[in-house]
Amino acid sequence: MLASIQKVEGGYLARFDRPLKHSVEKVWAALTDNDKLVRWMSNLQVEDLRIGGNIKFDMKDESGTYIDMKITDFEPYSVLEFEWGKDRVRFELYPKPEGCLLLLNELISEITDHTPKDLSGWHICLDMMYALLDGHFMDFPKGEWEKWYEQYKVAVSSLV
Repeated sequence: MLASIQKVEGGYLARFDRPLKHSVEKVWAALTDNDKLVRWMSNLQVEDLRIGGNIKFDMKDESGTYIDMKITDFEPYSVLEFEWGKDRVRFELYPKPEGCLLLLNELISEITDHTPKDLSGWHICLDMMYALLDGHFMDFPKGEWEKWYEQYKVAVSSLV
């Protein structure tokens, strides 16, 4: 299912709602434990998990370049929000009797040619996280990413 994308004050909001059959604690570990995080979002590394702390983004371009992203909101087992360039990414977890609800919101200041790439990337990374939570490892599925990229290009183009 595509993320919902809407115009909001200050830009656009892309929202991924994902009900999971896993506990908040297990999903939180996938978001914040570097040994798990690398299995579904290999570019990210948590360095200092607190408001004002830091997450590093590895460009993975053989330059050794890392981008520091400041953690702007943090509540253990509930909220993790950080800078994403000019934008912000926010994960929220809500316990449910059958597991939990994961919300991923990306507040996008401006739609660019890169926006559908980011959104399809998040889409695939969430699929990879689900596989990890279910005890499986999957390599980044470039063909699936390309499929979602085409769909996000259409969705984003209808906004501008």
